[in-house]
Amino acid sequence: MSDADTGTPGDGPETVQINLRLSEAFLEKIDATWQAEGFNSRSEFLRYAARDAVKHPAFSREGWKQIAASEHGLRSDEEELVSRDEVVEMLERDEDGV
Repeated sequence: MSDADTGTPGDGPETVQINLRLSEAFLEKIDATWQAEGFNSRSEFLRYAARDAVKHPAFSREGWKQIAASEHGLRSDEEELVSRDEVVEMLERDEDGV
């Protein structure tokens, strides 16, 4: 982090520029994602992702992996959507120990 890369006073909260090393393949995935999700820029998307990670630290890396796997399954037609009624039924079965 360089002190020379800080924002100027009066522009709101001070910002600091950081350097981040990523593989080119991963950066391509990031670019495709921020564009598909309607963010205005790569920086806006990365700031949003960082804020979300700090705001919800209890949401584990394993949780993200499960979401990604489920999303992949849905997009590749390997999994089916579950209705609200089916979820309620599953929860009731779990509560009853069945």
